[in-house]
Amino acid sequence: MELAIAMFILILLISIAVPTYQYTVQRARETVLKENLFQMRKAIDQFVADKGRLPSSIDELVEKKYLRERPIDPMTEKDEWQEIFGEDPNSPDRRTGLVDVRSLAEGEDETGKKYSDY
Repeated sequence: MELAIAMFILILLISIAVPTYQYTVQRARETVLKENLFQMRKAIDQFVADKGRLPSSIDELVEKKYLRERPIDPMTEKDEWQEIFGEDPNSPDRRTGLVDVRSLAEGEDETGKKYSDY
């Protein structure tokens, strides 16, 4: 009988702890995603300020040491990002370059905002 009560209490505690843990891990991943996007966008801006043109890709930001390495998308656990290209206003021949990056992750946060819209 005592063993059954102990097991019941243990199951009750686990049923409370696991969802809380999963929620915390999900919020942490979203925070890391936002920070990675912020740092890549900051690197794009710094590249433009230094070089006077848009970078051609995330890889160029890494090659030129604006980023130490390609960041990992914590939602997909890969270093793949949607690279958004646009016309370079500083280019006399109107070349295109990297203007923004987005996550390739599907899904949305608790507020309903898609990860790809961060």
